Amino acid sequence: MNKLLSERHINVSDNKVESLGIIFNLDEVDDFEQFNKLSSYLKVLPNKLKLIAFSSNKKQTLKSWDVCFNLDDFGWHGVIKNSELQTFLDTKFDVLISYYEAEVTELKLLTALSKAQLKVGILQTDERLNDLIIKTNLREFNVFKDEIFKYLTILNKIKNE
Repeated sequence: MNKLLSERHINVSDNKVESLGIIFNLDEVDDFEQFNKLSSYLKVLPNKLKLIAFSSNKKQTLKSWDVCFNLDDFGWHGVIKNSELQTFLDTKFDVLISYYEAEVTELKLLTALSKAQLKVGILQTDERLNDLIIKTNLREFNVFKDEIFKYLTILNKIKNE
């Protein structure tokens, strides 16, 4: 993890947010519809939004999001064994949102492995994971939504349509 985080090169560009990836912990958040609303609030088209959920419960069934993964999808030394999960990590999202509070190594690894240009998350113990940290409680999603919109507007990342 330290090697991944130390090798990260932050590439700040003035590109507008057109694609959005979201990683969330299903054990903490079960309302995935809020992420669809966030996507439209940020003016990201529905086909440019990709959600993945993590659950420590191996029997968790797929619901309405794209990918639900668990500990079985990780191999030795953090190797990703799930091809859909690897595709998500290889996608160069304009923004990646890591919406989880739990100290789960696999979630942190996914954030670190993502090829997203800008990584946004709520406060974590390791501040190197995200480029922009919005200090809010997990249950205060509307505050998070307003803050991310404010900062992306300041960074000139929101499309004016």
